[in-house]
Amino acid sequence: MSKYFTLLVLVCFLNSVYSQEEKINVIVFGAHPDDCDNDAGGTAILFSKLGHNVKFVSLTNGDAGHHEKGGGELAKIRIAEAKEAGKRFGVEYTVLDNHDGELMPTLENRLKVIREIRKWNADIVIAPRPNDYHPDHRYTGVLVQDAAYMVIVPNVAPEVPPLKKNPVFLYSEDGFQKPNQFEPDIAVNIDEVFDQKIYAMAAHESQFFEWLPWTSGNLDKVPKTEKERLEFLANWRSSGPNEVTLVSLKKWYGDKETEVKHAEGFEICEYGKQPTDDEIKKLFPMLEK
Repeated sequence: MSKYFTLLVLVCFLNSVYSQEEKINVIVFGAHPDDCDNDAGGTAILFSKLGHNVKFVSLTNGDAGHHEKGGGELAKIRIAEAKEAGKRFGVEYTVLDNHDGELMPTLENRLKVIREIRKWNADIVIAPRPNDYHPDHRYTGVLVQDAAYMVIVPNVAPEVPPLKKNPVFLYSEDGFQKPNQFEPDIAVNIDEVFDQKIYAMAAHESQFFEWLPWTSGNLDKVPKTEKERLEFLANWRSSGPNEVTLVSLKKWYGDKETEVKHAEGFEICEYGKQPTDDEIKKLFPMLEK
């Protein structure tokens, strides 16, 4: 009996180890609470539904992003919104305590990023490109780029064990043309989870129904009921794939690319692992559908 029990424990342990090794660990960085959601929310849901691990990290606490509130009061609101969004997305959500509008590419912040990537044992790291209208967005891109090689260097942030291999670092999609256009190496069809993405993003009420409409002069157009607000947000965020994204969709989905209404694109950063197409298919199992 003892031998059988020991064998059973060993089998369970090996199955657990194997299962854990099969998990893909994805970490997404944004400058503010709600940035990760917009950039990679649909892809995050697909990973989560397939049983993989996703973490969103906001490098600032968002304490400046409102026309009526600010400081600690606003930071508490935005952290609570991020936690609720995380539940709706099916991801872990962390908000770092840097002031909104004051993020700088310092060594201290680089080490924070390195530690987050290592603690998550990331296979995939997603962040904005370092060219954007907002300085916090730009410096988020710079900080993650600067961490790309350092995550495997043992003597950097030695209190957290280094990764054994460099992750794939990806840029999230943007529309900026200079100094160069965004070119997606990977495009993910998120049609089946688009409604869930919108519902999860709607948790950031202070942003999508207050602050951002105010900055664009459309605050008076924001509906009052939840159903109408979800439709409002869906219409706002419902631009179809552009030409370069369609090319990438065709590569990964074949002729089905013309049927895709909503997609998220990602460009491979030259500073991380350079995956082959076969490796990309393993890292993005939803592309097999």
